[in-house]
Amino acid sequence: MEGSVGLREAFESCQRLTRASRTNFYYPFLLLPARRREALISVYAFCRATDDLADEPDGTGSRAERIAAWRQELARTYEGRPGQSITRSLRSAILRFHLPKAHFDDLINGVEMDTIQNRYPTFQGLYTYCYRVASAVGLICIEIFGYRDLGARRYAEDLGVALQLTNILRDVSADAARDRIYLPLEDLEKFGCTEEEILAGSTSSSFEALMQFECDRARSYYRKAWRSLPRVDRSSLLAAEAMGRIYYEILRSIERRGYDVYSDRVRIPAVRKAGIAAEVWLRKLLGLSRGWPPGLDDSRHEPRSHREP
Repeated sequence: MEGSVGLREAFESCQRLTRASRTNFYYPFLLLPARRREALISVYAFCRATDDLADEPDGTGSRAERIAAWRQELARTYEGRPGQSITRSLRSAILRFHLPKAHFDDLINGVEMDTIQNRYPTFQGLYTYCYRVASAVGLICIEIFGYRDLGARRYAEDLGVALQLTNILRDVSADAARDRIYLPLEDLEKFGCTEEEILAGSTSSSFEALMQFECDRARSYYRKAWRSLPRVDRSSLLAAEAMGRIYYEILRSIERRGYDVYSDRVRIPAVRKAGIAAEVWLRKLLGLSRGWPPGLDDSRHEPRSHREP
């Protein structure tokens, strides 16, 4: 009895963190049955705690030390000896849905990249980062959602890259304030945009051309994900579809404002996010076809040129 009470308290701490974060994932989570939703909340709390490892140390050890300690905590969790509320709750999800440790390792490795580099010379390198911090999470999530077609794994990888590229485009200003530039330097050079312009918040014609190119690239990954979503798994992956649509709306908002990501942070109102999640659920309930999101089936939006990983 004490164990079940302790587990419930551990989960409730994860739930409080999720609610407080106002994550874009909150409304998609509501599309899930209770047990799957609880597991996703536990995974999200672990991801948030992992992401925080890249922040500046607060007297509790260097970032390298904190990452090493977190890796040890993950190992103990898989051994059945979790030592924190988040990992106690995560342990339950791991056992219930057989979550692979390798994906959590990838996530930690991705966050570690943030502690050792603040520039990405090529898209190939950026893709590795996106895979680790986003696609790996998607691959964890689909194990909780459930799927029958192995093509769902490709869907999770492509959608993860699309979501992370959208995050990067939305957060250009915030990242620049920390001397971080995630946009590939090879692309800056291609469009005649300098690092100094990015850091200074310049919205020159070269910056707009660069942002258009990067938005087109992100759209290409949304399109690839959309095309690879197995029909047989559409019902189980409704939450993932809702996540994709919400983040795609962020991408479209960036484009509608003429790529101005410096004036203020692009946000989607909560009522709009709830509406997107509800629309996805209703279309499934009524037996309607998925329907392409606006602009996603338009070949004019294909990237002009970039190397695929």
